[in-house]
Amino acid sequence: MTTITIPKELVKKGEELVIIPRKEYDQFLALKRSIPTFKPTRFELLAIKRGRKDIKEGKYIEWRQLKHELENLHNRPCRKTN
Repeated sequence: MTTITIPKELVKKGEELVIIPRKEYDQFLALKRSIPTFKPTRFELLAIKRGRKDIKEGKYIEWRQLKHELENLHNRPCRKTN
């Protein structure tokens, strides 16, 4: 087995290194390129921040309740508007 020494200058403070075979790294990069990235706008970031605050304060409904309410809206008889 060969010993490899990595110079301390290459490692940033607080970071960890992971060693993987080149073939697996290439597969990882190919997968990473195939997944689209999302860069939120300033307004989307504000909405996310507001949403997290609401969740923290308990201002939300559970998925089951929302689904039930939407099913009820969907199953209502339609009214004609003439």
